[in-house]
Amino acid sequence: MVKCPFCTGETKVVDKRDGEDNTRRRRECDSCEKRFTTYERPSVNLMVVKKDGTREAYDRDKVKSGILRACEKRPVSAEDVEKALNNVEKAILDTDEVASTKVGDKVMRELKKLDKVAYIRFASVYREFDDISSFEKEVKLLKQ
Repeated sequence: MVKCPFCTGETKVVDKRDGEDNTRRRRECDSCEKRFTTYERPSVNLMVVKKDGTREAYDRDKVKSGILRACEKRPVSAEDVEKALNNVEKAILDTDEVASTKVGDKVMRELKKLDKVAYIRFASVYREFDDISSFEKEVKLLKQ
């Protein structure tokens, strides 16, 4: 049973909608009668293989944080970020293990479609640009 985030009372589901990759439930508290929404998504047991060979559990919030950082102060909506994140996950969730480089490449592909400046920001960290010529090379590729 889901507790009310406002008063910790019992809640009931007043509306349920299944989406492509999640279930949305509109809930109402029996005590304070406030409403809130929960989203349910299947749990993922995916391991990410890092560049140094170590493995860690896939963390959706970590990937989302990287996308949000790249899109900071850009005209990108939260809905667009969520769609990009969902597209990344669809591309990598077909196996038990995925290389961190594959995750990064998928994020870059989504950002390139979403916002060119966010793409360059992410690429500068992901590809570890260390001088201006690295930026220039990436911008030239982007213009093609």
